Amino acid sequence: MSQKPEVTGFFDPRTSSIQYVVADPAARRCAIVDPVHDFDEKSGQTATASADRLLAFIADKGYAVEWILDTHPHADHFSAAHYLKARTGAPTAIGERVKDVQELWKGFYNWPDFPADGSQWDRLFTEGERFAVGGIDARVMFSPGHTLASITYVIGDAAFVHDTLFMPDSGTARADFPGGSATTLWASIQRILALPDETRLFTGHDYQPDGRAPAWESTVAAQKAENIHLTRCRTGAEFVALREARDRSLPMPRLILQSLQINTNGGRLPLPESNGVRYLKIPLDLLTNTAWD
Repeated sequence: MSQKPEVTGFFDPRTSSIQYVVADPAARRCAIVDPVHDFDEKSGQTATASADRLLAFIADKGYAVEWILDTHPHADHFSAAHYLKARTGAPTAIGERVKDVQELWKGFYNWPDFPADGSQWDRLFTEGERFAVGGIDARVMFSPGHTLASITYVIGDAAFVHDTLFMPDSGTARADFPGGSATTLWASIQRILALPDETRLFTGHDYQPDGRAPAWESTVAAQKAENIHLTRCRTGAEFVALREARDRSLPMPRLILQSLQINTNGGRLPLPESNGVRYLKIPLDLLTNTAWD
């Protein structure tokens, strides 16, 4: 845990998500975590301004990109992994259980020929697998619950916990997406909190409670002492009851049906049709018994 990468977060106000550049400045090498491909659902326009911001930062620093890392197939924004691979040549990676998510959504979208084998990424990480960012040791820790495929990247003293833990004043992530489980989420949180207290935790979203400024870095110690959900729950059963009650009140993310068809395909946009236009496919009445805005 003595290795301390340089971590720079880039907050995307449209989706309240955080993209990261994780670097070993001595080696001038970096990884990109959970990049965003911009999408405006009102007009159907896509753009790469958020991802290009990362590239400009990396170029200014003089870093080489070694990895483009997704923590899971996101339900609230498009992944820019495919775009950034084309720009940098760096390999893309995600946890191997993405195949389970692909199989699930392949059925939802009625895609009989869709390859639900993870081949859309260059690397499918297994539990405990090790890699490096420059000279900084990194490993993969499966942390499902929010989704079937969620993983945490532990890079030196920094852990990228995606949508498992938010900042302490925001609590924990929802677990009611298809394939999600509050019971599994509790177990994953316990594994994260078993990391050394000084481990820096970087979350995937920040919804700015009470209008405060965006924030995305905490520690294991701070989460144990201050997380508004964890400090109210002494047992897994208490957490599951709290989490499931909260989830029943939440509407689905506004981009879930658009995002999953992009993100289960490694961030690839649909191929243009005969008129040169790309189209999204939105299943109606698929996610029922959920709260409406």
